[in-house]
Amino acid sequence: MAGLFDLHGKAALVTGGNRGIGLGIARGLAGAGAEVGVVARDQQQNAAACAELSALGVKAMGVAADVSARVQAEAAVAEVAAALGRLDIVVHCAGISRGGRPPRHKEEDWDAVVDLNLKAALFVVQAAHPHLVAAGGGKVITIGSEFSIFGGVNNPGYVASKGGIVQLTKGLASAWGRDNIQVNCILPGIIETALWGEVLQGGFRETMVRRTPAGRIGTPDDHQGIAVFLASAASDFVTGQAIAVDGGFAIADPLVFN
Repeated sequence: MAGLFDLHGKAALVTGGNRGIGLGIARGLAGAGAEVGVVARDQQQNAAACAELSALGVKAMGVAADVSARVQAEAAVAEVAAALGRLDIVVHCAGISRGGRPPRHKEEDWDAVVDLNLKAALFVVQAAHPHLVAAGGGKVITIGSEFSIFGGVNNPGYVASKGGIVQLTKGLASAWGRDNIQVNCILPGIIETALWGEVLQGGFRETMVRRTPAGRIGTPDDHQGIAVFLASAASDFVTGQAIAVDGGFAIADPLVFN
């Protein structure tokens, strides 16, 4: 059974893999034996992440790139595939959020969020597809959000991007199934990351903990297990799915958890 989750001999690319959920996922993949290419804008953070991953006994390398630009996304994928010798697993975790209620949401904020969270996902997986096919198949993991499910009043661009990523996941899964490529989406809940920033303080934090059946805020490392499952042979007959990693937040009984 353990062999189903073994990623030795596999190579993974993780966008946004130098911090937060992306780094948590990269840790999980490296811990299961995969070599990892971290793609993110900050090369200094990339180097720190790769040092941590290398300490797990695998090869890790970083590429500084803004994957919302097609030419940079394509170059980054090519560099990782060349350095690692193959590409079996692609995780698009790069993402941002910019607030503002709908009447005041700025066009430039909408564009920046949708470009990185959604359009960049397409750029990355399009560039990766030939490498996955050459490897005999592979795994694509996208990152949605609780806002893939809920309506968000303060961040319409983020909500649109995270709803769209689920539909993109389904479309890719349908299109690439015959290539032996499984495509699935992780929906993180309330997680201790820089994306939440100072919002997770005081009364709001207490409310979120009370609202979550698991009784706590999530961590980036809570995504290791689901990522390894979706990247491994254990999920070979699972595709097009959006799986919440949220301690039960999305299904909590509002009469009890409030």
